[in-house]
Amino acid sequence: MANTYVNAKVDLTTTNVTTLYTCAASTTAIVKSIIVSEDSGNADTITLTITNGSDVFSLFKTKAVSANNTLELLSAPLVVQAEEILKVT
Repeated sequence: MANTYVNAKVDLTTTNVTTLYTCAASTTAIVKSIIVSEDSGNADTITLTITNGSDVFSLFKTKAVSANNTLELLSAPLVVQAEEILKVT
């Protein structure tokens, strides 16, 4: 099976939960990097979760991001199983 590379991006303009990536059925994804950037000029926080059915797991809970700063959230690749969903708030 061939590798498929995806570059997913979202611009968080509200405090609503936003889906960043949904792993397709019968697929395993390896997320190599999650970069967040605060571009409003105000310090903020971000929450990153992975959802599997009704189970929700916090990867980062209210992670602080300084004003006009960029952070790399992952220090190692993240394996996402079939139909799991990465969400940000």
